[in-house]
Amino acid sequence: MKRVLITGANKSIGFEATRQLLKQGYFVYLGARDLAKGDEAVAKLKAEGLTNVEAIQIDVTNQASIEAASKQIKSLDVLINNAGIAGAFPQTVAETTTDIIREVFDTNFFGVINVTKAFLATLKKSTEPRIVNVTSGLGSLTLHADPNWKYYKFKSAAYGPSKSALNAYTIVLAYELHDTAFKVNAVDPGYTATDFNHHSGPGTVEDAAARVVKYATIDQNGPTGGFFSDDNNPETGVSPW
Repeated sequence: MKRVLITGANKSIGFEATRQLLKQGYFVYLGARDLAKGDEAVAKLKAEGLTNVEAIQIDVTNQASIEAASKQIKSLDVLINNAGIAGAFPQTVAETTTDIIREVFDTNFFGVINVTKAFLATLKKSTEPRIVNVTSGLGSLTLHADPNWKYYKFKSAAYGPSKSALNAYTIVLAYELHDTAFKVNAVDPGYTATDFNHHSGPGTVEDAAARVVKYATIDQNGPTGGFFSDDNNPETGVSPW
């Protein structure tokens, strides 16, 4: 049975991705910053008959928490870096402080790096290791430079740049692992109605999670080093960097 760790999985897209992976026969470590909330999420899934799940306390901004989680998990096939924050809005260049930018980067960028490094050795033991970095279309520099893009006016001084940095890191990570069995991709789940955006998005959690799960479960013929978004390009699923 393949094993998956999903950070920020006690609610929204991470929780639904957990559910979908459990239904596909995976064992899921449901990562949550607050273990009590993680246990509550696990209880809900077990009430649905989905029992191959365990809550893991992991705060991606706390190195001690990350290291403790890595010691608990002895076997891992898939890492889904899902935890993320938006930061305080509005995020204009003039009004967004460097403290806010650092806070957002600490979770969305540095948190991913630290979690990935902590679990890389364990993932290397898998025959089909997968890493999915959950990103956003708002991290695409190409799209942000296009006045015709539907989200062109959705600019942010902290959140968007943190996802652009995450995309760049994904490219480097995929390159360094390209001669191995790893598949490493950045996936934009789309503008989804969640607590993250006060349920303003038009997409469903189910569809968003399915996009993430798709790249977490690809076979050896699947892509690596890509940026995928059905929201930005429904025909090919490929998003420009």
